[in-house]
Amino acid sequence: MGSFQTEGNITDIFNERIYFGRITVRAGKIEALTLLDDTIREDAPYILPGFTDAHVHIESSMLVPAAFARLAVVHGTVSTISDPHEIANVCGMAGVEFMINNGRTVPFKFNFGAPSCVPATLFETAGAALNADEVELLLRREDIRYLSEMMNFPGVLNGDDEVMQKIAAAEKYGKPVDGHAPGLRGETARQYIAAGLPAGQVGISTDHECFTAAEALDKLQAGMKILIREGSAAKNFDALIGLLHDYPDMMMFCSDDKHPDSLAIGHINQLCARAIARGIPLFHVLKAACVNPVLHYQTGVGLLREGDAADFILAKDLVDFDILQTCIDGVYVTENGKAGAQYATQATERINHFNCTPKQPGDFTIPFNGEQQIPVIEALEGQLITNAAQVVPSVNHGYIVSDTARDVLKIVVVNRYRDAPVACAFVRNFGLKKGAIASSVAHDSHNIIAVGVDDESLCLAVNAIIAEKGGISTASDTVHILPLPVAGLMSDADGYMVADAYTRIDAAAKDLGSTLASPFMTLSFMALLVIPHLKLSDLGLFDGDRFALVS
Repeated sequence: MGSFQTEGNITDIFNERIYFGRITVRAGKIEALTLLDDTIREDAPYILPGFTDAHVHIESSMLVPAAFARLAVVHGTVSTISDPHEIANVCGMAGVEFMINNGRTVPFKFNFGAPSCVPATLFETAGAALNADEVELLLRREDIRYLSEMMNFPGVLNGDDEVMQKIAAAEKYGKPVDGHAPGLRGETARQYIAAGLPAGQVGISTDHECFTAAEALDKLQAGMKILIREGSAAKNFDALIGLLHDYPDMMMFCSDDKHPDSLAIGHINQLCARAIARGIPLFHVLKAACVNPVLHYQTGVGLLREGDAADFILAKDLVDFDILQTCIDGVYVTENGKAGAQYATQATERINHFNCTPKQPGDFTIPFNGEQQIPVIEALEGQLITNAAQVVPSVNHGYIVSDTARDVLKIVVVNRYRDAPVACAFVRNFGLKKGAIASSVAHDSHNIIAVGVDDESLCLAVNAIIAEKGGISTASDTVHILPLPVAGLMSDADGYMVADAYTRIDAAAKDLGSTLASPFMTLSFMALLVIPHLKLSDLGLFDGDRFALVS
């Protein structure tokens, strides 16, 4: 870390002003900010704090943290608030350690939380469990910044001992608690937010699951901070962005889950550009993108003040947010849209938990027992929630089968941790006309999930993943697979190569007929039991409203 000076239009978010000035950096810190001209120079870059993704599961990028950072820094992202919940559900404490250690190999400020819900529910088979004592061990650590999203909202509302111990441990160590309460409003939401504290107090301080402005406003008025989520599957930006006009200090931007192809194109910078285009005041946008996450989670990321870490970005303008350079701890880590040599692909430990054996087509059959109607999961574009429908079954030779004419397709979940019977049901809105798609990325327990037109294709797609001990696949006339050997969730290959491979297999899924914008991301949430209304785990259909398996 040497000393240098940079000139440009310094964007002072705290005082809401922009001036032409000079930044002096010494030993990784901002030593001085010097005013040179009280006006903006059109030919100079804009200097502003780096962006923070306020809630993201790095695993969902299908990249290890170091590879994620390489793609993110070129878009001006210098830090994340990262929940290692996905790998913890597969590998437990060892998975959390893997993420922290891999993230330390590159110049990037990952801020990991202690996963609060491993397993997420008792209605699925996960690869590990973290009890309250283990969560407290994590929260003691300085490099664990918060208690990750408390998805077990019934446990909070009912005062479950284990749940309340985890929340109490976060309070004990002064760490914020992230929320996850889709659809909760009114007195129920306030009870969840208080989390055992006296009414009106905030125990659970954020939520990224709001999908209507009315729900978000209700929670904002109760003192909760709201994250505007725009990921590869869940897209709530349009519904929530208007609230940033009136609540600039209580909102943040996040992606939650972002696939590698979209990360290669853009990140939080895209949300800034969209917000500006919607008429949101500039400094409100920059508070959400840069300042609010740093202050809420106390991450220590620099915010362009004297004495701060020299974490800043140079942007061509404050409209499109095209990023020219990114500086982290006083070192420029990008140039001309490319990350520096610090992010070169390294050998990675292939931690995993994958123990099932290949399946046969007969494992995916569903005998017809005279049902007049069957429950069907209804996937929704751009949402994690699903609807629950009732449909007259299609029957062939005594078995209930997929019906492409009505877009009612078979969906299956295969236990990846041990051999067990396959859970089978039906889903609509995937649009496949032939073949099958499958994934070992299946929130939250990450068993193998697949949707297909026929049992033979389902079997081929699932077995391709079993052979690689993780991946995403398509099967029809040919089988395509993107291997994910790290926990069955991530690749250890070059991030841009993974992005290209993902683009190809995404196209293969759409060639089979899928009309979804992101079929694999949507598929990965069809087993997410903590989001209403109807989902499928390896143990069967699950009613997210009653929080119980469907008989």
